[in-house]
Amino acid sequence: MEQPGGGPRSDPADPSASGKQRHRTVIRANRTRRPAAERAAFAERLATWTPPEETRRLSCFVGVGDEPDTRLLIAALTGRGIEVLLPITLSDFSLDWAVYTGDRDLVDARYGLREPTGPRLGQAALADVDVVLVPALAVDAEGRRLGQGAGCYDRALIHVSSQTPVLAVVFDDERLTEQLPEEPHDRRVDGVLF
Repeated sequence: MEQPGGGPRSDPADPSASGKQRHRTVIRANRTRRPAAERAAFAERLATWTPPEETRRLSCFVGVGDEPDTRLLIAALTGRGIEVLLPITLSDFSLDWAVYTGDRDLVDARYGLREPTGPRLGQAALADVDVVLVPALAVDAEGRRLGQGAGCYDRALIHVSSQTPVLAVVFDDERLTEQLPEEPHDRRVDGVLF
C-alpha cells in the first residue's frame, strides 16, 4: 500500500520528481527535529489568522505527525462562525470532504490522518469554499508547493475556482527562496498562511 510521501504520482525518471523527493527527505528530517515549544508557538500563531471578511466556508486539514498543528486554527475559525471542511482520503488518493463538527467527531484514519465522520459532501465540495488551506512541506516565492507526494491536493484543487485563494500552511523556514521543482499537474498556491 502506497502512502503519502511515496505516492503514485511521481515518475522516478522525471528530474522534477527526483528533485521533489530530495527536498522531501531534507524537509521531513528538519520537521522531526523541530522542538515541541516551537511547534506549539506556531500553532498558537496560526490560530490568530483572520481570513478575508467575506469568508463563510473554507477547507482546512488536521495537521498530524510533524505537520503544523491546525487544531487551534480550526477551533478559532469555527468559533467565528465559519464552516470548515476537512478532507477524507479515498483509496485512489483523491479527497472527499465533510464539515468539521468538533474534535469528538474526528477519527484515526489511514496514513496516520485524523478525519471527520460526518456526511460526505463529495469531491467537488471545494467548488463552494471561499478559501482553501492546504498542507505542504515547502513553498517557493512563486507559489510552487511541495506536497507529500501522493497527489491528493493536486486532484482536489481541480475543483477550486481560480478566483478562490489557495494558501499553504508551512513553518516559517519552509518558505523557500530557491525554486522548487514543478510538474505539469502541479497547481501553484496563492500564498502562505503566515
